[in-house]
Amino acid sequence: MIKTAMVMAAGYGTRMRPLTSNISKAMVKIDGKPLIDHMLKRLKHIGIEKVIVNVHAFAPHLISHLRSVNFGLKIDISDETDLLLETGGGVVKALPMLGQKPILICNIDSIWIEFEPVLEKLINYWKPNQMDELLLCAKAEWSLGYSGKGDFDLDKNNRLTRRTNESSEYIYAGVQIFKPALAKSFKLEKFSRNKIWDESLKRKKIYGMQLPGYWMHVGDPNSLIAAEAVINQVKLNGYNG
Repeated sequence: MIKTAMVMAAGYGTRMRPLTSNISKAMVKIDGKPLIDHMLKRLKHIGIEKVIVNVHAFAPHLISHLRSVNFGLKIDISDETDLLLETGGGVVKALPMLGQKPILICNIDSIWIEFEPVLEKLINYWKPNQMDELLLCAKAEWSLGYSGKGDFDLDKNNRLTRRTNESSEYIYAGVQIFKPALAKSFKLEKFSRNKIWDESLKRKKIYGMQLPGYWMHVGDPNSLIAAEAVINQVKLNGYNG
């Protein structure tokens, strides 16, 4: 059972300006609630008990919000106000709070309309004796707000490799299962979690699971508007996934 999660909420959200001129990206609202609340609600729903949130941009405002919300979660703060450590360094700094057991790591700008229970399915697919990392991956054709060339290829056993062609149909969808021990050999400094992924890729111990739903990357004001439109449309159709 996975009971701990880390929510990556420290970034400036520069692409989301002017909405992030006075608040952190985590506090930008979609469907009437801050982005971070959507993720916290999903985590509570699957039985997560403890959440570590890293903070940097407009940290006091975000921390005040986290102290005021009541999701029945124990929320601890990993403070990066002195230095933004990016996605890899942020995990290294939070190690004392993460414990020894596998955790979820989640980006706050990932929203989805699910056809099946996404996070429950991800946890059920997790095989700790076989996997060091398990990434939620979205198909590009079932995505919104992403304009890159894709991240990974999946083999027949759902093992991940870096894309081998000009583009790939799979995108990292902002949620993964992670063994905290993987970060212990890395220095406390600015770096991307891609460096940790590269080591897991070398060991062939990193896997992917296709997100059973429609993924939305809320990275800028236009994608926010588009995601709102999708959510409103599915509500009109009587679907609340």
